[in-house]
Amino acid sequence: MAASSPGRSRAELIADTALTLLTERGMRGLTHRAVDELAGLPQGSTSNHARTRQALLEAAVRRQAQREARVLTVDEMPVHGDGTAELVEALATALHRYLTRHPGLLVSRYELALEATRRPELRKFYDTAGRQFREPLVTLMTQAGSPEPERHALSLMAWCEGLMFSCAAGSHHDAVPSREELSRGFGELLRGMLQR
Repeated sequence: MAASSPGRSRAELIADTALTLLTERGMRGLTHRAVDELAGLPQGSTSNHARTRQALLEAAVRRQAQREARVLTVDEMPVHGDGTAELVEALATALHRYLTRHPGLLVSRYELALEATRRPELRKFYDTAGRQFREPLVTLMTQAGSPEPERHALSLMAWCEGLMFSCAAGSHHDAVPSREELSRGFGELLRGMLQR
């Protein structure tokens, strides 16, 4: 059964269970019936909440974004002054927390991303959900003094994405970098961008 959490709504339970299924069984294992069974819900409960597969996938994408926002603590990133060193430490801490404590969430993220490449209607929904991470990063790069914050935010995201994939499903799945190693990597990257 999907992990229970006090105060969690049925919609959250369904979406969390969908993410668990994506992690454990892949996209083929995600069905309305499988969600009901794993969540311990009466048959038909998931269909009542999300009538179509598209609706179920959208619920999963929405929940994925909510859970990632909590893990990455986007709202706790530095927001004043130059803050390059502070930004490096905040990014390293957030990424290390994701890699070490939430590896399953990374797997469900990639399952949803791949499915979005095959479903234009999901792609639009997935991209909209992703803006909550991209836009604050552009703001952070602007505040850090980047002359090209959009381009630098994209480079920073690409570096993070590559590292996350490598640690979740690639050749470094059994060798997650330490927080200190991530801090050095972020420092090198940001100093190169900001020429400091």
